[in-house]
Amino acid sequence: MIELDKHSEIMNLIGYGLAKFDMDFVKEFGLKTRAAFYQYCVDLGLAKTIKAVSNRQDSFDPYFDNGRKGWYQRNQREHIKLFIDSLFGNEDAVGYANIVRLFIQDTDKNIKIAQKPIPPAVKSRFKQLQATGKEAEFFFMTNYKNIPIFQDALIEDARLWGDGYDFQVKLDSKYLLAEVKGVREQAGAVRLTQSEYDKAAEFKDDYFLIVVSNLIASPKFNCISNPLEHLEFTKKEIKTVQFTYHTSSLHWNKI
Repeated sequence: MIELDKHSEIMNLIGYGLAKFDMDFVKEFGLKTRAAFYQYCVDLGLAKTIKAVSNRQDSFDPYFDNGRKGWYQRNQREHIKLFIDSLFGNEDAVGYANIVRLFIQDTDKNIKIAQKPIPPAVKSRFKQLQATGKEAEFFFMTNYKNIPIFQDALIEDARLWGDGYDFQVKLDSKYLLAEVKGVREQAGAVRLTQSEYDKAAEFKDDYFLIVVSNLIASPKFNCISNPLEHLEFTKKEIKTVQFTYHTSSLHWNKI
């Protein structure tokens, strides 16, 4: 059974599905009423009480035109709703329910739930859902103007460059670099890769470490300029082995 304090992400997915798809989502689990689905979640160990499942749905109801206003923590779920939208907003009830089943099974291998085949691209997006860093980056992209120094800035996504920072920030005629990290709770450690550390050392006060803390509930920005000067980092060596696979030299126009 899943530990009750480790599956808030699952309950967010379920609350989103109930709020957006209503009974179409419930029926994908072979159930006929919302009450039966609430009990199903409790039986799986996903929630302590039926009310906890209902409350999670309430927290997403305000963001959908479903005839229900919702109420519980309504101001604390918008970033989660938008993040799920960015990954799975185009899924219908069938596809989305399959994603939820995949997440439950990935969290607890002992729970067996029948599901239909999932396209590879959906599985790739599913992996991003599990990554705290991806959620933090999305929150930064949609809310960076709430950071006073970035209020009038323009940002450019640099994540694909792999050069030690996530975003280039243009502020008037000045360029700043921002590296974004996520922490699920209010407390937690972050790490820098060697390239991130080197870039922070090179740009000093123009390099910002943005830690988005408390992602599980109400995210908060923690903005640290020149992080190597203001935070203590411990160097750890991690050795990995990577395999590559090569063909012989071929005449490709003959294949």
